[in-house]
Order: sequence, then C-alpha cells, then structure tokens
Amino acid sequence: MQAEHEAQFQEFVRARWSHLVRTAYLLTGDRHHAEDLTQTALAKAYRSWRRVARSDHPEAYVRRILVSCNSDRFRKRRVTEALTAAPPERAGHEDAVARADERSTLMTALAGLPPKQRAVVVLRYWEDLSEGEVAEALGCSTGTVKSQASKGLAKLRTFPGLARAMDGPGRDHAASAGQGGSR
Repeated sequence: MQAEHEAQFQEFVRARWSHLVRTAYLLTGDRHHAEDLTQTALAKAYRSWRRVARSDHPEAYVRRILVSCNSDRFRKRRVTEALTAAPPERAGHEDAVARADERSTLMTALAGLPPKQRAVVVLRYWEDLSEGEVAEALGCSTGTVKSQASKGLAKLRTFPGLARAMDGPGRDHAASAGQGGSR
C-alpha cells in the first residue's frame, strides 16, 4: 500500500511540477523562491499524501498548501520582492503573455499589489479558478475574493501600459472578468 501511495505521489509531481512552479512564480516573482516554495508545499503534501490523494482535487489541495506557505513568508518576516520579467517556461504551451515587454509590464504591475490581492488575481485570472476555488485556496470568503479581485484589477488598470493591454481589443480573461464576468 505504501508503494502504491509513493507511486501516486511521484506521478502527481511529474504531471504537475511545472504548473505548480509557475503558480509559485507568479506569487513570489522569483524562480528560485518559486521552486523552493513548490518543494516545501510538496513536502508537506507528501507527509499527508493519503489524505491528499483521497480528496476530490489533489492539485487544489496542494495549491492551497502552496499559497499558505507563501503567506507564511510574510508572517515570519517582512519580505521585499523584485519580480523578474521572465516567468518559467510552460512546457508545450504558448505563454499567456507572448511578448517580453508585456510580460515585464505585467510582472512589475503584479509586484505592486499587496500579497493577498496578488494571490487572488493570480489564482482567479491566471489560473482561471472560480471565486469559490480561490476562496478555498486562500481560506477566506468569496466576498473577500470578489473585493480583493476588484481592488487588484483596479490597481492594475492604473499601471502605465497595462491598462491598454487590459482594455484594448485583445483584452484578456482578467480584464473581461473584472468587468462583471464570473464563472
């Protein structure tokens, strides 16, 4: 039985590693911190893998651990961040922000958001989770998700160069969702 759980965990890590690192990168802004954060979250998940594996959505369970571990960084000591322009590559997928200048602008704008707003914006619009899934991942109410998303999107719209990308003809999911769309 232990070997079966070990194999399930290893398969989960192989299948979801790059996606979890990418989410962690969007939360931390640093590839090395993102990898460390992902490893920490996976280590915690491994210790209770039987319970995680029995859940309806193991990835959501691990994502919540990831977000909690990231929040712990801010509780333990004040962390200052400098987000970089190049997120980790997504294997086999076209990057959501194709051009480097747009990516740099987006990452700089995300760096200007408070950690909770950034987590809501990343999980809701980049990871395309429902408000309920974001609330569950962050351990808060859906009302908090809605208000933090609204405030975060409003702040992003004030960022020079980003407002055009959000409100222009090629408007992305985050912009359209910020204007009343919901899953």
